[in-house]
Amino acid sequence: MSDAEAVELLTEHRYFRPHVTPIQLLNRATDPMLPKVKPHTFQVLKLLDERGLTNHVLVITRWRVEPEDCGVLNSITNLKVTVLLTHSGIDDPRIEPVDSAIAAHSLQTAFEHASRYRVVLYWRPIVPGLNDSMTHLRQGFELSHYAHATVFTGLFFKDQIRDYYRAHGLPEPYSEGVRRKVFPEALEQRILKAAKATRTESPLFRKTSCAVAYAHALADYNGHYGIRELCDICPSAQVRRCAQAWHRPEERQAADLADELGGRLIEINDRAVVVAGLDEQRRYYMQHGHGYQVHDIDNPHHPQRHGRADLGWPSKRETQ
Repeated sequence: MSDAEAVELLTEHRYFRPHVTPIQLLNRATDPMLPKVKPHTFQVLKLLDERGLTNHVLVITRWRVEPEDCGVLNSITNLKVTVLLTHSGIDDPRIEPVDSAIAAHSLQTAFEHASRYRVVLYWRPIVPGLNDSMTHLRQGFELSHYAHATVFTGLFFKDQIRDYYRAHGLPEPYSEGVRRKVFPEALEQRILKAAKATRTESPLFRKTSCAVAYAHALADYNGHYGIRELCDICPSAQVRRCAQAWHRPEERQAADLADELGGRLIEINDRAVVVAGLDEQRRYYMQHGHGYQVHDIDNPHHPQRHGRADLGWPSKRETQ
């Protein structure tokens, strides 16, 4: 379809909220900055911007960002555009076929030319034994000087990725495939400890939306403030922003919406709205509308894991 038809399909979707729903461009299809793709990326941005929409738009890339691209991004006046440069530092071409030096250079270019848009260092995936040496960590901290915020996270070790590792004779980093990103507690703590001992220009965040919101000086649109242990590394000004914007939904209203979407409300607690029978798309519709986390009763978010897989985290018995 044409770019205009795609924009129409998006904005007329029943779960799209003008000025509210965050948008990611092409993140499951291809890299938005590849030469043949980039004209479509920019055209979609322009078409959305011409509608006067102020939604967050995330452009996630590991490819080349040139000064002229930055000029186009700076011309977007209504949308809140964030360019997230994915950088892993992994130098095994069987795992990371794109040279991380490309993303590092693009990060610097994008940051140096940014006026209207914001730049986030997407430091991922960090995998034990693969790219978590002190050399890799220092490289990540150094690159943080060229970003308004930095997100660090692990590998989404899905079955497809596990099958790829096995087919190519690569050592598997984890014992099983999982439905959430894997980021062991020991690795997270080692990075945070090293960050305290190293001058990082932009603050570290565990969640993408937290970093994006901070970069635009806004409260987190995903309502992560309810998961209070996430906030212990956030700048105090950002914590105050999120606290002021975060309000517990009215139970009747949340129940009616869950029912309308084909599910049911289980409870509303101090951390999240808990529902049953709603897929991710419908849960996000509720979440963005309320600015409050919405969790599936069948896939609970355990405290301290920050929505990550349980692999690499102590069990309740071990914690006790």
